[in-house]
Order: sequence, then structure tokens, then C-alpha cells
Amino acid sequence: MGKDGTDDRLVIKGVEFSSRLWVGTGKYRSNEEMALALEASGTDVVTVSVRRVDLKRAAGSLLNYIDLKKVKILPNTAGCYSVEDALRYARLGREAGLSDMVKLEVIGDEKTLFPDVIGLLKATETLAKEGFIVFPYTNDDPIMARRLVDAGAACVMPLGAPIGSGLGIRNPYNIKIILETLNIPVVVDAGVGTASDAAIAMELGCDAVLINTGIAGAADAVAMAGAMKHAVMAGRLSYRAGRIPKKLYATASSPLEGMLL
Repeated sequence: MGKDGTDDRLVIKGVEFSSRLWVGTGKYRSNEEMALALEASGTDVVTVSVRRVDLKRAAGSLLNYIDLKKVKILPNTAGCYSVEDALRYARLGREAGLSDMVKLEVIGDEKTLFPDVIGLLKATETLAKEGFIVFPYTNDDPIMARRLVDAGAACVMPLGAPIGSGLGIRNPYNIKIILETLNIPVVVDAGVGTASDAAIAMELGCDAVLINTGIAGAADAVAMAGAMKHAVMAGRLSYRAGRIPKKLYATASSPLEGMLL
């Protein structure tokens, strides 16, 4: 329960999330470093690429370094360039017992890693009909976000900037429009490079932030994970507190009325 008495839990399709910082599992220097970073982040959601993980949990599998008592696995279809591949790996992840949730990616271009939004829309509709809780990774187009909702998406995950770029939230205005027009959660995914980027996403009103490279690629991944944790918490609290309006001219912090002359 929030300080103002309101319920500030994040619940998506009946699944409750205790953290608004979601963390990826790729690009760490070691599985041990990844485990320490996940702990420092305080997350309860970790994304795992179905294409790149050993689902049988043999020795060395990163799944063996994730404490399933503390976190939820969010399988993703990273690296899929077609609807057929995305559907195949989403189904494989569910069959392996990872989750009914799926972070759905259908990539359209190898250089930019921008999503193929037409393919994404088709895959979202198919998986939603099959009972998946679909979290599609999309661009920051408010119209496409609305179409994904119509297709059955449980939330939308617009990019802040290209995957792994660390450029931050390049178009906060589109993100704001998405937030104002949708009635489902919005999670910024991709482009967050440092703590201030995460705070900005949360101050806009996003429900959560998904970060991988910004943590894993930092000189000290564990320290950055802790920084991101606090940034997300601060950004959320700032959003709920309600910022002052921006003004062109100064307003005295000490009112002139009642001053002794």
C-alpha cells in the first residue's frame, strides 16, 4: 500500500510483481556476476532467451544461477527474425516449464534490431489466443501500441532507444502519448544506459523498466544494478508525488506576503 493509502502494486494478468526493475541475463562476464547483479537489483523478474539457454539445466546453464524462489522467469524470443521462429520459441519456453509469460520479439533488421511490427502484431494475436501472457517488444509508435493491445497484449514494451545503445529515452513524448492512450501497463525496454535514464522512464509514468546491457555492460555490473534499483524506486516515487509545473520565469520560494520591512 502506498504512503497516500492507494494500492501501488504492479499486477499484469493476475501476476503480481514486487519490483518495477526487470533485468536481463545476457552479456555478463560470468554467470556468477549475473547472479550477484540480480541480487543487487532487487528484481523479481529476469528475462531469459529461449534460443540461447540450456533448458535441460545442465552444468553451466545460467538457469542454475537464478534463484527461482525469488524471481520469475520471463522467457523471450530474442534473435527471432520471423513470426514462425518467434512462435516456435515462445511455445518451447512454455513447454519447458519456464512460464506462460513471454517477452515477444520479432526483429526486422540485423543492424538496428528494430522490431518487425507487422510480424510482431501477428505473433501477438496468435500467442494471446493460445493463452500466453504476451509482452511485445515494440517501437515507440502509439498507434502500433494500441493495435498490440487490440491483438491481446498484456502490456506493451516500447523501446527507449535501440537495443544495447545506452542512448536513454530518445522520444519521451511518444512514450508519454502511449501512456496516456493505453489502459494496460507500459514497460520501457532497450536503450537505458544509466540510472538517470531509468528514473526518467519511471517519472514519465511507465510501470516498469527492463534493463540488460546497461547493467551487464557497466564496469561494475553489481554496483550498477544497485544504482538502477534505486533509480527506478526514486522515479516511481517522484511520478506519484507529482512534479511542479514547468515555468518560463522564476517563482520565489519564499513568498513576499507577510515579510517584515
